[in-house]
Amino acid sequence: MTVRLRQTARDAARTAPARRRPAEDAERARQGAEKIGLKPLIEAGRLHGRGAVSNPDGRYEPTQRSAYDDGWGTLDEPPPLPTEVTFEKARTIITRNDSPDISFDRSVNPYRGCEHGCIYCFARPTHAYQALSPGLDFETKLFAKPNAAELLEKELSAPNYQPRTIAMGTNTDPYQPIERKLRITRSVLDVLNRFSHPVGLVTKSGLVTRDIDILACMANRSLAKVAVSITTLDPKLARTMEPRAATPMKRLATIRQLAEAGIPAAVMVAPIIPAINDHEIEDILQAASAVGAQSGGYVLLRLPHELKDLVRGWLKEHYPDKLKHVFSLVRDARSGKEYDSTWGQRMTGAGPYA
Repeated sequence: MTVRLRQTARDAARTAPARRRPAEDAERARQGAEKIGLKPLIEAGRLHGRGAVSNPDGRYEPTQRSAYDDGWGTLDEPPPLPTEVTFEKARTIITRNDSPDISFDRSVNPYRGCEHGCIYCFARPTHAYQALSPGLDFETKLFAKPNAAELLEKELSAPNYQPRTIAMGTNTDPYQPIERKLRITRSVLDVLNRFSHPVGLVTKSGLVTRDIDILACMANRSLAKVAVSITTLDPKLARTMEPRAATPMKRLATIRQLAEAGIPAAVMVAPIIPAINDHEIEDILQAASAVGAQSGGYVLLRLPHELKDLVRGWLKEHYPDKLKHVFSLVRDARSGKEYDSTWGQRMTGAGPYA
């Protein structure tokens, strides 16, 4: 195996907004390697069940690496990429924000990284803070906070604490597969229930129904609500776009179970990806309403930092004929840019398409 390094400007890489396009750099390197008969290191066999098709270095790293088979047969029958979990001892657990375009000012995230592997996840670039890739590292190298409930109880007990709804699932999914064993989210809900503290959950997982006993108890006191994210009703698209999330039908069944248990349920059609799932908005809303969803919301595709190149690479792999059209519509809705983080527009975009 050969590893090629490309030096980047240290100051720019560490202090300025991302200007590099790692996926494009990797693609140019791949094309050059193909000309001399080299194969890319990450082959399709290793990507089974994963969303990203590349693993570019994070935007804060001083070099960009591209690895290739050096002819010694290192890629024969490659094993699938394993999921690794690192336990971290967090110092605080409630994260606060002052954004005017979201409905909450505080959140709890039991996990960093997400095994669901949704290619469009706007949280992917946060893995760069760990010197990890927003690509495959984001869905294979996860971080868990086993002391989350202990910290939450301490912070809720502070004399100056003023209760307002705590959001969960706003960064990474609190019911991703590792929650089945670790049960950190359930421990957090147990604390919130004992403190009679309101919570709002967003998830793509049917695992949330495991905690109906706690959530129903809280809902009886108007303290809990759950939004289930459904991006498509097409199982083939869902499998490609969100490889380890629940199927669309399972998510609809989850809404039904929540509603039947008396827990206010909503549907989030998020994100809307132009020319990929935008034609399904009405169908998703109708299907969710039929099983008990009381409300719905949406978010336009967001492409901060490395995410734009990851999505571009995914489209090139799975929908090459739609790549140019998707980004053309994105720019139409983002004032000619591929992303606009302006408050009031980052969630919905602007212009005729938006």
